[in-house]
Amino acid sequence: MTTGSPSMIERMTLIMSVFDTDTSMLRLVDVTERTGLARSTTHRILEQLVGYGWLRHTGDFYLLGARSKELGAKVVNHSRLRTAAAPILHTLHAETGLVAHLGYLDGTDVVYLDKVGGQAFPRVPTRVGIRIPAHATALGKSVLSFWSPEQVDTLLPAKLSARTASTIVDRGSLHLELARIRARNGLAFDRQEVAFGIGCVAAALRAPTGVHAGFSLSGDLRPGVFERSAPVLLAAARRATEALFPDAPGDSVVREGNAAPESSRVLSWMLDMSRGTERL
Repeated sequence: MTTGSPSMIERMTLIMSVFDTDTSMLRLVDVTERTGLARSTTHRILEQLVGYGWLRHTGDFYLLGARSKELGAKVVNHSRLRTAAAPILHTLHAETGLVAHLGYLDGTDVVYLDKVGGQAFPRVPTRVGIRIPAHATALGKSVLSFWSPEQVDTLLPAKLSARTASTIVDRGSLHLELARIRARNGLAFDRQEVAFGIGCVAAALRAPTGVHAGFSLSGDLRPGVFERSAPVLLAAARRATEALFPDAPGDSVVREGNAAPESSRVLSWMLDMSRGTERL
């Protein structure tokens, strides 16, 4: 907190914090009294929060809006994803000796949600919460291989950024690579595309409503090491999918061409990590 007048973010935080349950119903006077803010300021910020969907205004009362409740649900499901994946990541690291990651697609980037075994390969340039362009990573390419070419073109910028001299920066070349990955059932490789001397293999997690997350194994680029680890990784991705979606029928996983749902159907367990993350 600052020592002078509260900033806009501090005032918004004060107001949101008074809605301490999903069913809180507060009048303008209630919010004003609880926050200590001026009535006019409180009213202005409340209406802005209503406009952005964080709150609802019904009669004389303000309530949490759909956006707040969706974010809360995503936090819970984000925890569920990490909990289900944690033992699998440790097993992957123990069986392969490589750095095991859990990550998901957020916009045009992959966000790393968990990491096990980083001490074994300190040159692997990842950490929990970091963002790396999806087209440069094996994990991102595995997820994108389940999206249609049209969806990939809509998502990614016209000019793809280069991480190294090996990064794919041409859309045509990327589409050819994604086609090869589809032919391998989603198994993707990164050979020095993010960092010199570092390689990676990845497999996506398939859910009934879309493909947005996956596992990857990273380490020093050595002949054959990632190809030998591929069967272990694919089995791990299947175990994680079964743990997260035990009741999903076997034919319900998405296929290429319908893997990217509309925003309203995005997996409920995918947390928007854009807040508090940073690009590598």
